[in-house]
Amino acid sequence: MNRYQVIMTQYDPKYAEETVKMWRDSKEQAIGQKEIHSFADHVYFLNNILPEQFQINLALIDEKVVGMIAFNQTEISQLYIHIDYQGMGIGQTLLNKVKAKSSGNLTLYTFEVNEKAQRFYEKNGFKIIGRGHENEENLPDIQYEWISK
Repeated sequence: MNRYQVIMTQYDPKYAEETVKMWRDSKEQAIGQKEIHSFADHVYFLNNILPEQFQINLALIDEKVVGMIAFNQTEISQLYIHIDYQGMGIGQTLLNKVKAKSSGNLTLYTFEVNEKAQRFYEKNGFKIIGRGHENEENLPDIQYEWISK
């Protein structure tokens, strides 16, 4: 049983710096390379670019950002969980919420080096539909799709 009270909430810019720190730490651990954008640019992206196409939800424990997901009805753009809180069901909770709000079909990309993410998505019914998408990190990635039953 989870001993933490996880609160799911809409993104609020007051969490910008904490969210970006968590996102960068999680991504760097997952792909084994440093974030290429400056911290300030990353905050700007979170507050000004990402919300143009995606809704952003946070997972909080005691007002601490432990996860984030950016999504719309057909796509998940970002899903990151704090490195100290992975494997506790937070990503599952965020993903389930997005699946319920989706059109019944979701696509996403994950890096080929991120095997933990691949296992997570495949366990949740996502199937590989493409490989080798171009990205800023110059890493091979995998495109997944989930279709509601």
